[in-house]
Amino acid sequence: MWSLWPRSSTLEAGSCCDGWGATSGARAGTRVSRDPVKDTTEKNEASMKRRYTSYMEAENRTGASHFLLLGLSDDPILQPLLFALFLAMYLITVFGNLLIIAAASSDSHLHTPMYFFLSNLSFIDICLTSSTVPKMLVNIQTQDKGISYIQCLTQVYFFNIFLGMDNFLLTVMAYDRFVAICYPLKYTVIMNRQLCGLLLLVSWIIMFWVSLIHILLLKQLIFSTGTEIPHFFCELSEMLKVASSDSLINNIFLYVMTALFGVFSVTGILFSLLLISSILRMSSSVSRYKAFSTCGSHLCVVSLFYGTGFAVYLSSSATLSTQSSTVASVMYTVVTPMLNPFIYSLRNNEVKGATARLFSRAASCHPWIIDL
Repeated sequence: MWSLWPRSSTLEAGSCCDGWGATSGARAGTRVSRDPVKDTTEKNEASMKRRYTSYMEAENRTGASHFLLLGLSDDPILQPLLFALFLAMYLITVFGNLLIIAAASSDSHLHTPMYFFLSNLSFIDICLTSSTVPKMLVNIQTQDKGISYIQCLTQVYFFNIFLGMDNFLLTVMAYDRFVAICYPLKYTVIMNRQLCGLLLLVSWIIMFWVSLIHILLLKQLIFSTGTEIPHFFCELSEMLKVASSDSLINNIFLYVMTALFGVFSVTGILFSLLLISSILRMSSSVSRYKAFSTCGSHLCVVSLFYGTGFAVYLSSSATLSTQSSTVASVMYTVVTPMLNPFIYSLRNNEVKGATARLFSRAASCHPWIIDL
């Protein structure tokens, strides 16, 4: 029996050793599979896969990294002419509106609500033109019609802001002229500095949020790679037409906002009509002439802005050609901001006097201007 115990113990020990050896071998195998270098490599590969998946999801969401702006014409002979024409109009717009701002801010006689809004209108016109024309000039010069997805959304955002601000300011200016003609004794009380600042601030806030909602809704749409936009800039309604996904919500919001802003447009037109009727009812011809000299420039700008806007709408509705609506949109996006300084300076004696005084002060400070 004693001779058998060591043998059994040896067997048990061997079996125990074999068991521990197998367990330790399994654990050793586990340790090998969890090698730090290998784990780091696997983590990096998983991270790269996640990044690639998220990138592909984003690409599938937008679909397009750039768009193609077809512009006004594909004729290579017309490209130099278009470049020179739009460059000249852009420079005239910028310098003309800057002149209005400088004259209104430097002359104390023009520190009134009317010229406060006129200075802001000139600033908005510069920004409105700058949001579209420079990119068009670059595309013509480089013979590249491409515009990136981010640039296109940025252009839509700022263009909507400045176009809406134009609408608001013309309505407010029509109300200002209506109060000045119909209630001259209460004009300074009604159109006080606080009300003018509040009207301008509310207009900016409304347009910032409305344009932001348009962009957020636009980012939910899918566009094909190399989508062609039949316009010389990224216009919201044209982008909704070329979207590959359903744009029903975008169109509903666009129509609702257009209807609400149309109320402001109609209000501005009604104030302008009431202004004209009030001027015509004046008994004195001298009073009528003075009123028309003050309000005539504003009435011309209102007619030009809303007239071209309605012309664009009617041309796009009556014809299926996008080329005609694109050419017509040049009127209110480029031509109207360019003509505003001429209208306000040529038909307004106060602006002409302030501009002459501004140049005389500049000439006295810099005698070399007279030599030129």
